[in-house]
Amino acid sequence: EAASLATQIQGETIPTDKPGALSMTVRQPVGVILSIAPWNGPVVLAARAIAYPIVCGNTVVFRASETSPKTHALIVEALVEAGLPPGVVNIITNAPQDAPEVIDALISHKSVRRINFTGSTRVGRIIAEKAGRHLKRCLLELGGKSPLVVLDDADIDEAVKAAVFGSFLYQGQICMSTERIIVDERVADEFVAKFAARARELPVGDPAKGAACVIGPMIVPASGDRLNRMIDDAVSKGGRLAAGGHADGAQMPATIVDHVTPEMRIYDEETFGPITTVVRAKNTEDAVHIANDTAYGLSSGVFGRDVTRALSVAMRINTGSCHINGATVQNEAQAPYGGTKDSGYGRFDGRAVIDEFTEVKWITIEPSQQQYPF
Repeated sequence: EAASLATQIQGETIPTDKPGALSMTVRQPVGVILSIAPWNGPVVLAARAIAYPIVCGNTVVFRASETSPKTHALIVEALVEAGLPPGVVNIITNAPQDAPEVIDALISHKSVRRINFTGSTRVGRIIAEKAGRHLKRCLLELGGKSPLVVLDDADIDEAVKAAVFGSFLYQGQICMSTERIIVDERVADEFVAKFAARARELPVGDPAKGAACVIGPMIVPASGDRLNRMIDDAVSKGGRLAAGGHADGAQMPATIVDHVTPEMRIYDEETFGPITTVVRAKNTEDAVHIANDTAYGLSSGVFGRDVTRALSVAMRINTGSCHINGATVQNEAQAPYGGTKDSGYGRFDGRAVIDEFTEVKWITIEPSQQQYPF
């Protein structure tokens, strides 16, 4: 009877030591969820920020990105036109200079019970601090510096394919982009030569002007200025440009900086552009050390023909996901997605996301007459 009842109300039975009693846990909606999505995946990241809370029975206040407000508004309009009742999803836009005041008002409002935010680590810290003052739980998917480890027995051609895709998709403007390629020095020269050759082949242009390209413009010209300073810093400290070069405003070719070391800004600072780094490792142990030598922990990859050894390496890399013989850029709806360390906490997708947007409640149904100690 308890099992049947628990199934009806989406719960599960748990043991109880009281004779004649039924015991179960159930999940209930939290209430109002504040969802904040970024500009770099304006449709898919907004959709998950809105859909998951609603599916779990909540309502959503969606704060649109200041950089892509019209796209975010169209998503909400589509949901409303599809038949969502009034008040289930609500959208707020604001000017960039008003963001601190608006976010503070939203987080502190008594109706908002949880927050999900996808964006930079810097802003994620601010949101977590504000939420903490009000004892409100957050799901934070933040920045990354994802490593791709290439072991000495890797299929180099396949590793190069994954590196090209993971480094340059969307101009590298993805939190799980491959920003650090850690290659065993015994195969590093071969890997870099093939990787650089592929990178040079990627067409660069502006699709808004009719160009057919893989590498389009970055979000703003200031991104190019920032990356140019990182390149200059790396080269001044021994780094070598294996492919590409400096940005011209928002436009930049696929760029690879080889022989990167910890003294360089680009070693651990998120680039968020069409540029990646190669760090040469002495051996497998050194590769694991380098992979973990970062403040971030979102996604990673390991290439090696010996799957047992590759799995051992994957288990030791401190990231929320690791893909053996695959790219760092991967996301599937049934798999939990999120990070560790400065990449945030909590998980989107899979069964894990249910915990983020519901509360667990313990319910017992006991005999109306029972004995108490006093």
